[in-house]
Amino acid sequence: MTSAQLPSSEPSAQQLYEADFVAWADCMAELLQAKRFNEIDLANLIEEVQDLGDRHRDALSSHLTVLLMHLLKWQYHPSKQSSSWSGPIKNARKQIHRLIRRYPSLKNYLFQYLPESYQDAAEDAKDETGLAYSIFPKDCPYSVEQILDSDFLPK
Repeated sequence: MTSAQLPSSEPSAQQLYEADFVAWADCMAELLQAKRFNEIDLANLIEEVQDLGDRHRDALSSHLTVLLMHLLKWQYHPSKQSSSWSGPIKNARKQIHRLIRRYPSLKNYLFQYLPESYQDAAEDAKDETGLAYSIFPKDCPYSVEQILDSDFLPK
């Protein structure tokens, strides 16, 4: 389909959405550009726009969990400290900073995601180090400022 039209011989917008997302997205973009709003597949378009934000929030949560896991490993398993842990700490921070630069509203989600990301990170740190889960604090011992501080490494 090269045109934004959905003739009767062509699949419906819903059928196109289910069969070929890329073709559906191209069609919706053409319809929007042409201001043919009454032909837009509004329900699926709303869902996809919401999903765009979710993808960036999920990425933030994932990078935060990885960063917290490595900070915990650094602090609670100091005999194994090495660049193999400091490298991922730096990389996760870069990824978080990049996301926040591109999407400043994501910074607010750090506070929201911190408790769950910390619990996941503590579990992952336990699995990777073999340390008992109970060795890690119940709540995140680091502030958001420390987490984002490129010079911070816990003692």
